[in-house]
Amino acid sequence: MKKNKKIIIGTRGSRLALWQANWVKSALIDHDFEVNILVIKTKGDKILDVPLAKVGGKGLFVKEIEQALITGEIDVAVHSMKDMPAEIPPGLCIGAVPERETTEDVLISRNKVVFSELKIGARIGTSSLRRSAQILNVRDDIKIDPLRGNIETRLKKLETENLDAVILAGAGVKRLNLENRITEYLDEKIMLPAVAQGALCIEIREDDPRVNRIVSQLNHEETRSVVMGERSFLKHLGGSCQVPVAGHGKIENNSFTICGLVAEPDGSVVYRETLSGPAESYEEIGIELADQLLKQGAGHILERLSS
Repeated sequence: MKKNKKIIIGTRGSRLALWQANWVKSALIDHDFEVNILVIKTKGDKILDVPLAKVGGKGLFVKEIEQALITGEIDVAVHSMKDMPAEIPPGLCIGAVPERETTEDVLISRNKVVFSELKIGARIGTSSLRRSAQILNVRDDIKIDPLRGNIETRLKKLETENLDAVILAGAGVKRLNLENRITEYLDEKIMLPAVAQGALCIEIREDDPRVNRIVSQLNHEETRSVVMGERSFLKHLGGSCQVPVAGHGKIENNSFTICGLVAEPDGSVVYRETLSGPAESYEEIGIELADQLLKQGAGHILERLSS
């Protein structure tokens, strides 16, 4: 059978990003399209010695790829959805959100010691303000060590920098077949995930009906609804990597439930609420949850840390 016009996928170059892009490629090839992958280095890939909160946040991992999409250098961009800023550039849109992998964060420790049994003053590696704030809220004795880089780099630093543990997104660990390294899946009561964690974003141009028709076949409607509810929560808060914000939703029995959190970076104050409503009202529920947290006092944290 003759192949259709080829499609070029843009992605970052980490092993995980390439896994994600190749997963999309395989799905599109199954539909008889010629697909190539173009690796694009983003600012976030180049700056590895500074916490994201200090160098611009989420857009660092997508801006260059989105620019290649706008100029037509690529036809499809594949991102981790949690890296996507709340605002998408004019002319681009989310073409599909495939079914989500696990949303949980995982602890990977030396000698398989679970979180509750880590020694007093244990050193945990993470550069995520969301993760460190929640860790310190539960255990203020823990020492947080800034940790950037891809999954393999972070696991290597667990040994080379004499850390007691690192915390990573479980989805990435599973996608790279490193589940055997996981010590513990962290309960949401301890570690509420990042908004859209575990989900992929397939981004396309709005004025490209051919590609839209192709990638729409990869969309998982329930995942998309849940993720968009979480993103509406984040957008209404005006949250970014500079502020510890978490949010996780789910749809059960035609009801959308979302838990959201805003915290002080040192974990001394945590605003947390859960809200439910009709499944089709996921965006409105996300916005209402954000409003509830803002009324409680989360706005003071957001305003101070974002200024």
